[in-house]
Amino acid sequence: MILISMNEIEMMARIEAALYAAGKPLSIKDIQYAAGTESVSKAARLAREVAKVINSNLQALEVVELQDGSFVLQLKLKYNSIVRRFASKPLLSNSVLKTLSCIAYMQPVSAKELVNIRGSQVYSHLKLLLQSEFIKYEKVNRNKVYRTTKKFQDYFGIEKIISKDGMPILEKT
Repeated sequence: MILISMNEIEMMARIEAALYAAGKPLSIKDIQYAAGTESVSKAARLAREVAKVINSNLQALEVVELQDGSFVLQLKLKYNSIVRRFASKPLLSNSVLKTLSCIAYMQPVSAKELVNIRGSQVYSHLKLLLQSEFIKYEKVNRNKVYRTTKKFQDYFGIEKIISKDGMPILEKT
């Protein structure tokens, strides 16, 4: 049995508060900052302890450690349909989600191709999706070519993305 000091209980409370407020995965550096420790191993140990406590005591919420070492407090999948009715505002509007789905399906895809499919509002969608880190771009000649990111995969629970020719584009490692 591991003994936890009062100081560590406070650190765990701070981690829990940070996970709750963030609404997205927090890196181990974020966890360290929230806990107020310089130790990566201590921050990870305390975050795992928070996960253990939350996962064993709460029914609808869970803390998940992602493969990249980040942690996220999230709603268990089976409660998504219930929460939709009560959720205030989605992270992304339906039109932005449609643009994101086009990028995910067609990647790599240029802005010009997206405009031909979705219309000129794509530019504002791309800006929002870049800010939320769901997509990234690379310059190919004068064009920007867009593709989804690992954050996109983590957020939507996607294990791997396969191109139209059957080759993996992104895969969780």
